[in-house]
Amino acid sequence: MQVYNTMERAVVPFVPTDGAPVTIYVCGPTVQSEPHLGHGRSAVAFDVLWRYLEWAGHDVVFVRNVTDIEDKIILRAIETGKTTEEVAAAAYRDFTLAYDQLGNRRPTEEPKATDHIPEMIDLISTLIDHEVAYEGDVYFSVRSFDGYGKLSRHNLDDLRAGDRIEPGTKKHEPLDFVLWKAAKAGEPAWDSPWGAGRPGWHVECSAMAERYLGRGFDIHCGGTDLIFPHHENEIAQSEASSGSTFARYWMHNGMLNLRGQKMAKSTGHLVTLLGSLERWDPMALRLFFLRTHYRKPLDYTEDAVADADASLGRLRAFLRRTHEEDAEVPAVPDAAILDAFRAHMDLDLDVAGALAVVFDAVRDGNSKLDAGEPVGGVAAAVEELLGVLGLDLGVQEAISDVDIAKLANQLGLDALSVEDLLAIRLTARQARDFALADAIRDGLAEQDITIEDSPDGSRWHRN
Repeated sequence: MQVYNTMERAVVPFVPTDGAPVTIYVCGPTVQSEPHLGHGRSAVAFDVLWRYLEWAGHDVVFVRNVTDIEDKIILRAIETGKTTEEVAAAAYRDFTLAYDQLGNRRPTEEPKATDHIPEMIDLISTLIDHEVAYEGDVYFSVRSFDGYGKLSRHNLDDLRAGDRIEPGTKKHEPLDFVLWKAAKAGEPAWDSPWGAGRPGWHVECSAMAERYLGRGFDIHCGGTDLIFPHHENEIAQSEASSGSTFARYWMHNGMLNLRGQKMAKSTGHLVTLLGSLERWDPMALRLFFLRTHYRKPLDYTEDAVADADASLGRLRAFLRRTHEEDAEVPAVPDAAILDAFRAHMDLDLDVAGALAVVFDAVRDGNSKLDAGEPVGGVAAAVEELLGVLGLDLGVQEAISDVDIAKLANQLGLDALSVEDLLAIRLTARQARDFALADAIRDGLAEQDITIEDSPDGSRWHRN
């Protein structure tokens, strides 16, 4: 397999560590508000990387962090009159619901920044001991790290030109970045050797990546918008601390644009992911993301999603037809189709080319069915490869389960099944919170699910 390594600006052989799982770290969301389509594109791209590596025979450890303390979350809390914990929890539920509907797997580990403050403090302490960070707040000295700029290809002298130190800060140089921020009135804070405060954004990923994957892990993923300064700063602080390579390969997905401009929460120039999932078949959105190479920019249009939806219909129609007309079971997947698919995927995840293999197989399979020929091997290959891409064509039949998750999300509950909701409803009834108990009952009734209460507990069935 070959991948494009941003560090080398080239497609290079991917060589995993012998006898060890492939280790992947993805920069996850900052949970200040609900996700937009760009978040979905990135999540799908690296979910496919994980799935393909496993299909190719590798064990994989996949870590995606959650930034649940950051300036944007604090600002959102002030704007809404909520706590930072409430803002982060609500947005995290939205991200989880949206990613689930898109067919993404849950990460092997999904660490939250606020659960790993001790690791961040340890890392910052090491950097101070190595004299590459200084106090007041605590800043990383960019000049002290010789390799700064090697990922983004930025020249330090060019970066410094025209920069000024912001008023009120204690930076030695403009490019130095904050590792620990002193507490401000009304903001969340943790105790540290430098007084109460909170971590800077960049140090969070370095601490959590090392905690779960160790030093020199295999692949670090994220959007191209994170290359500088976020990923550059991660490399500087991690390698200055350890003296060893932080990550061996860097993979970055291209931006998803709306009318030619990058989607961004800060400008309001975006289409929400949950809103799109309400409107479109989730698998149509997933296919829309996959039809463009993950490194290329992708422009969102409704026509493009509608076309992906029509293509999805052709896939469903073929598989439905094979189940109805071809009695050849069990079938061994056609090896030639699998090999052609693998050849594209091994070339830096050429999913567009791999999809062409799948659709060619569907066309040939339909021709065989028209001629009365057996097509089991073709159908088996198509089904297997759709699984590698995470295209679950049974998603519409399981839409009721998605609706259950939506109901839980609307009620502000952490629940993904009817059983979860019944357990919460029981607790609510015991606490005499009949409003919540009735809301759960009525919401399930709208999904044609009836609850039967008895002295032995509650049962449910679909009407």
